[in-house]
Amino acid sequence: MTEPRTRPDVVAFDVNETLLDLAPVRAALVEHGQPADLLPTVFGRTLLLGFAASTTGTWCPFREAFEAALAQLTGLPAEQRSAIADAFLELAPYPDVEPALRRLTEAGVRAITLTHGSPGVAEAGLARGGVSPLVERTLSSETIRTWKPDRAAYLWAAGVCDVAPERMALVAVHSWDVHGAQRAGLTGGWAARAEGSYAAVFDPPHVRGTSLVEVVDELLALPPHR
Repeated sequence: MTEPRTRPDVVAFDVNETLLDLAPVRAALVEHGQPADLLPTVFGRTLLLGFAASTTGTWCPFREAFEAALAQLTGLPAEQRSAIADAFLELAPYPDVEPALRRLTEAGVRAITLTHGSPGVAEAGLARGGVSPLVERTLSSETIRTWKPDRAAYLWAAGVCDVAPERMALVAVHSWDVHGAQRAGLTGGWAARAEGSYAAVFDPPHVRGTSLVEVVDELLALPPHR
């Protein structure tokens, strides 16, 4: 742990790849004649396009960035790109999501989602997994037209939840997201499921674990705020 942190009042979870499995998007790629292993490249290109647009002040929504990435990498026609993008509404939670959220609920800690993804994706996935009652609210930074890891996204979420940044944690499987949250003053929790190892070019995470459950347990073990 790089600096003293206290137990958060609110824990915000990233959505795509952190809470929700992108398997239906992979299946949609295959259905339209693309290799299954293209998904990480498409998803990574989507993030690159969104980050660049947000940084340069020419914001675009996640879906537009995703379809633009598909166009660059596959050459599929617009109607097929749209059909693949629709698969985001078919996502379901990973197995560690329900127990992680339940631990927070039982400890009296509020849980929310924070994504730059399309509105409705988190809601549909949480409902499909039967965990919606464990989440207080779902937030998309499309509301403020920016992408994480812009600090404005994290500070906006803390403001919506009426807590100081240092009283909120962000949990994600992406190093860049955790780094952005910590730079904005939040407590960062990184789960190793997607990346395997944390990117050494970023500030180390305040807490880490192999699963969301382990990360939540580490957050709950932090000393209470005085």
